[in-house]
Amino acid sequence: MNREAVFEQLKIDEGVVYEIYKDHLGYPTLGVGHLVLETDAENGLDVGTPVSEERVRECFEADLDLAIAECHALYGEGEFGNFPDEVQQILVNMMFNMGRTRLSKFKKFNAALEAGDWATAAVEGRDSLWYRQVTNRAERLMERMEAV
Repeated sequence: MNREAVFEQLKIDEGVVYEIYKDHLGYPTLGVGHLVLETDAENGLDVGTPVSEERVRECFEADLDLAIAECHALYGEGEFGNFPDEVQQILVNMMFNMGRTRLSKFKKFNAALEAGDWATAAVEGRDSLWYRQVTNRAERLMERMEAV
């Protein structure tokens, strides 16, 4: 999977901030939607504290590894790797946004993926609360899914 393409997509979808900020739920966050963890060096630092581009990338790579691992867990180690690169990128983007618990509830979407029916997967992706919550992002992803 093209990790750099996913990074560029998520910078658009999640935004990228080179300082500590509060997310929409009030949690300290940095970079490309990275929730500051207790184990992070940034834990306890004030909102507005600058974060280097290198550190943002380091946190993103760890978060991306986690999203990919969660895709393998949800879709199966071999199955996810057999999806076209574009589908893998879309699913990692969705996983990054929702997490495995929420994405696993997309029963008809996931069934269409397992059948390799990308057009139906796009229809089912649009038929969700997620789509209504992040319509612009979701529509971009579902248009890409249809084009596979």
